[in-house]
Amino acid sequence: MTWDATDFAILRALGADATLSAGALGRDLGLSQPATWRRIKRLQDEGVLAGRRVDLDAEALGFGVTVFLGVKLATKGRVSLEDFERAVTAIPEVQTVQHVLGLYDYRLRVVARDLSDFERVLRRRIMTLPGVGDVEANVLLSEERLSGPL
Repeated sequence: MTWDATDFAILRALGADATLSAGALGRDLGLSQPATWRRIKRLQDEGVLAGRRVDLDAEALGFGVTVFLGVKLATKGRVSLEDFERAVTAIPEVQTVQHVLGLYDYRLRVVARDLSDFERVLRRRIMTLPGVGDVEANVLLSEERLSGPL
């Protein structure tokens, strides 16, 4: 699998705006629509372009607080990781579940309407999950999105 400058230009453009059509992208890059579509299809087939998504503005939707939780499981041997993952992904306020190496076993991104709503989610939903031990919360103050290594 080798990629050229045009492939990377396509990836950068779609990373900035996933809604671009092959025709619009091709015009920007000096390619025909069919040639651009073939390149996008090849990048998808090779697994480089794994999908497209829409980023929703949580605050505009009424979720003004974002908290990152570090979760350490209390008893790794007695609770399966799959059971914890299945239970935590069923909580709608949990936006991301990352299994990590380090002080904590999982890193969660949780959204809530406000701090009291977050406290409710933490106490009634997250702390009652199977195997939850130590939890550390970090409230998001601001976020900058970087374009990545391309």
